[in-house]
Amino acid sequence: MASTTLFRLATRSVRPASFARASYARSGLSARVAPSSLAIANNFTTSSKLRSGHEEETYEEFSARYEKEFDAVQDVFELQRNLNNAFAYDLVPSVEVLSAALRAARRVNDFPTAVRVFEGIRAKVENEGQYKQYLEALEGLRTELGVSLREELYPKNE
Repeated sequence: MASTTLFRLATRSVRPASFARASYARSGLSARVAPSSLAIANNFTTSSKLRSGHEEETYEEFSARYEKEFDAVQDVFELQRNLNNAFAYDLVPSVEVLSAALRAARRVNDFPTAVRVFEGIRAKVENEGQYKQYLEALEGLRTELGVSLREELYPKNE
């Protein structure tokens, strides 16, 4: 028996068997599939392109667009998707956008996401002073909605 045959037999038991792989092996379709179609199949993706179509958008237009999107949120998925999109830009969202996001989190009853909004702010700002300014600007809304900070929920024992 050749060493390559032993290697194939040894790895066959390790690999998880899948229906698709077994059906291809039985029918011999893998030999008939053209290499170009395999390359196309490997390039298939379900994610969207990174172009948003908002290249010339000002900060005020950005803020107005996201305020409108957060006002229209109806479920947790939309809320988290909009937050991911808002924080993906190379800027910190405005206080108005963040307050709309916090109100949307309250509307869909998602406390963890509301807490994570503040974690996102902390990650996006350049220094601790800017984070404190955002906290001061959102303090009234935070107490109104009952949103705690991570620092308050899990204090460091130093």
